[in-house]
Amino acid sequence: MAVTELVNPATAEVFAEVDMLDGADVDAAVARAEKAQLRWAGLDPAARATALRAFAAVVGEHRSELADLEVENSGHPLGQASWEAGHVQDVLNYYSAAPERLAGKQIPVAGGIDITFSEPVGVVGVITPWNFPMTIASWGFGPALAAGNAVIVKPAEWTPLTSIRLAELAVESGLPEGLLQVLPGRGDVVGAAIIGHPGIGKVVFTGSTRTGRRVMEQAALSVKQVTLELGGKSANIVFADSDLARAAATAPYGVFDNAGQDCCARSRILVQHSVYDEFMERLEPAVSAVRVGDPRAEDTEMGPLVSRPHWEKVASYVTEGAPVAFRGTAPEGPGFWFPPTVLTPRPGDRSVREEIFGPVVTVQAFDDEAQAVAMANDSPYGLSGSIWTENLSRAIRVSQAVSAGNLSVNSHSAVRYSTPFGGYKQSGIGRELGPDAPSAFTETKNVFIAVDPGPPSEGTS
Repeated sequence: MAVTELVNPATAEVFAEVDMLDGADVDAAVARAEKAQLRWAGLDPAARATALRAFAAVVGEHRSELADLEVENSGHPLGQASWEAGHVQDVLNYYSAAPERLAGKQIPVAGGIDITFSEPVGVVGVITPWNFPMTIASWGFGPALAAGNAVIVKPAEWTPLTSIRLAELAVESGLPEGLLQVLPGRGDVVGAAIIGHPGIGKVVFTGSTRTGRRVMEQAALSVKQVTLELGGKSANIVFADSDLARAAATAPYGVFDNAGQDCCARSRILVQHSVYDEFMERLEPAVSAVRVGDPRAEDTEMGPLVSRPHWEKVASYVTEGAPVAFRGTAPEGPGFWFPPTVLTPRPGDRSVREEIFGPVVTVQAFDDEAQAVAMANDSPYGLSGSIWTENLSRAIRVSQAVSAGNLSVNSHSAVRYSTPFGGYKQSGIGRELGPDAPSAFTETKNVFIAVDPGPPSEGTS
């Protein structure tokens, strides 16, 4: 059996090894999942709701442990990792209400009664990325379990530990063995086996657009349902009538959170020309103030990049001669450190077009609202974005004109478990989270019941 060494991003030291599974392991996992799913779906809705709340409570009890694992495995700052573990608990609590609310419909028809049922897909495959391992896993398994499914998670090879632990906690909380399984392995081995397995009815994938296309192609062979959350190159639009001081002070946190390894990162800042110089003057000290350092330090705001290969990819956008306006600071020595970096490139530069997935942001100027919208939409992606203005009518107009699935006005909020999340264009297909998410893990069954009209009514004299 192949083994993958796990490297601490802050020290560049190997700290653990994980067995990489194969297609035979997927077959065995699906067999276990099918049995567990029948047992799970056979419980009454209130019992499933109680079980999900118990799972959430156990996750809460192990919040510190999960955070510590994420710090070591992913390099996330401790405060961020603790929030992420709490977010998993919140997702489970939120969807614990769904089993008792997944209702069908009664549809008026002639000749009888027509009713619909929302039935679970069966076994769901969830393939997660390395940037937010446990949170994104929970976006899949939370609503899928609530809808009565079993779930098999394939975590990213670099960052599997919190997902593995969550599956253990599921069993400790009382969920049936085999209901939530985590299978570490290569994407082209375990991931491909999940996508192609006839016993898996739906696949949820989060990752690059290039890989997402391959997932769609493979899933199409068995006409399998897919939800895809893919890349992003989101715009942060700053109008002259905005609170410029606040827009500049918060801009670094719209892109440098998680060291820029965030599909929702506002990695293109578009500033109205009349306030461009003032904005840049305010942005420089805000970037310099971002605290990059030891992930276990309480005041750290940004940690390292996840791996050496990823560091090299990010660094390729900031080579000698790159249009660097200014940079923050980062530790030197071991670890995959990269300083927050601001570029002022020409239109069409690869740093403007491509998803860097690191702490690098571009700043460009626009003249008017129409140009701002055109620049924001000049991307194959459409995941998120921010709009800064004090003009309510403009905020609404631009929100409607920008082709993106998740927009914030005067903030950089992108993901809430209680609201839908997903992208336009090449940023994905379908929506995760929000109140309707469990329905995405169900099949609608329609049943017509003919009703005998009975004897004709007799008139009365």
